Amino acid sequence: MSETPSGPSAQHALDAVARFQKAFDAQDVDAIMAAMTPDCVFEDTSPPNGTRLVGADAVRAAWTTLFTGSPDGVFSTEEVIAAGDRVVARWRYAWGDGHVRGVDVFTVRDGLVAEKLAYVKG
Repeated sequence: MSETPSGPSAQHALDAVARFQKAFDAQDVDAIMAAMTPDCVFEDTSPPNGTRLVGADAVRAAWTTLFTGSPDGVFSTEEVIAAGDRVVARWRYAWGDGHVRGVDVFTVRDGLVAEKLAYVKG
């Protein structure tokens, strides 16, 4: 995985997203939520335009559903680019015999992920 920071605040945003991604890779919902703001936003990749979830309770439920439904699924981060409080991560998600590629656009506030907008190639 390559990381490209752009400016000093970008490094803080990269650090926040790295904490989030470490928890996500471990499928540790408590640690994921500890890496997010209480008013966090997550937009998933469900067709046709994704679903927007707002607040810790709704986002927690989405992670729990994802990990329960796909316990063997694996996200691999391929590239990370940061600019200010924004981080873009290009990823590959594999399960069984299939995979998809996508991009997450993160917004970081006060050292925590405030927003994660997910997009998938399709």
